[in-house]
Amino acid sequence: MYSYQATRPRLFEEKNSESFIKFRDNAMRLLNEAGAVRGFNAFKGVSVGDSDIMLAMCDRLVELGDVKEITGANVFGQDRVYVRVRD
Repeated sequence: MYSYQATRPRLFEEKNSESFIKFRDNAMRLLNEAGAVRGFNAFKGVSVGDSDIMLAMCDRLVELGDVKEITGANVFGQDRVYVRVRD
């Protein structure tokens, strides 16, 4: 079962931090274009290979205060939708 607190330290490994930057840039570009982004769509062109890391990257953007999730609790992780909190 996915746990952000357990997965979070892995985000700072070199390969994952590079992927996070690409993911973040994709997410911000899509937010600028559409105003909202589905987590799965922000990973286009980003190779992660681990669904826990993918979910943790989404949660990290929330933790940083860049985005907020607008979907309910019963949504699969890759289908969660986010909007920008700040520019």
